[in-house]
Amino acid sequence: MFTDLINPDQLTPQARLLDCRAVLGDPQAGLRAYKAGHLPGALHLDLDKDLADPPGSRGRHPLPHPDRLAGILRQIGINNSDQIVVYDDAGGAYSARAWWLIRWLGHEAVAVLDGGLKSYPYDLQTETAAFAPGNFTRRPALTRKIDVADLEGNLGDFTLIDARAQARFDGLTEPIDAIAGHIPGALCRPFQDNLTKDGRFVAPQVLRERFADLGDNVVCYCGSGVTAAHNILAFRVAGLPEPILYPGSWSEWICDLNRPRAPDDPEPA
Repeated sequence: MFTDLINPDQLTPQARLLDCRAVLGDPQAGLRAYKAGHLPGALHLDLDKDLADPPGSRGRHPLPHPDRLAGILRQIGINNSDQIVVYDDAGGAYSARAWWLIRWLGHEAVAVLDGGLKSYPYDLQTETAAFAPGNFTRRPALTRKIDVADLEGNLGDFTLIDARAQARFDGLTEPIDAIAGHIPGALCRPFQDNLTKDGRFVAPQVLRERFADLGDNVVCYCGSGVTAAHNILAFRVAGLPEPILYPGSWSEWICDLNRPRAPDDPEPA
């Protein structure tokens, strides 16, 4: 069973492959990429339609209702006994979200393809596979999350890790959200630093050093709860306790202008 990362040479014909490619700001990009060529037997999961609920007061990518997501997986033929492998072409930026969500539904045998599409050495296909509906069912969650009220009321109890780039964290630029900055007290750990130049995860001992001495109450967030899952995956690869996800992340936090922000009054560039 693979529960964190898997290499292309470890794939078997029985593994169920889910293509999670996406581009923020271009909702159709993932499906276009999938149709142009994907791993044999892979099916597409859409970031906005499948892996999130519509944007709103809970942020840009609120968690999908768990029963709805379980139904999607069941309808595309996923079974409780399946080894699921998720991949993208962005170093796991989007597939880690699917990995976290599937663990949230209680399925342990799910792993991110290390290196993603670029690491796959064989031909791609354009045909869409068809599977009979599976028996996937929601089981007790293997992950933890925290809602905004509990986080805001107990900020001092957690170590917050922000997965966004340093410039966004510092409030110097904000290309997506209406307000720049970060949650007070957070530490900046951009998810890209979990990766080598070829898009694979760095060695576990390097990740352990990166996230050392942060305690047991670590909360990961980002702009909308997507790349935060990348840092959660990195903790597990490092052999560290799995952090808590704040799904709403910065895009939810700033919906209430009374919530504290750092810098005190950041402005978008």
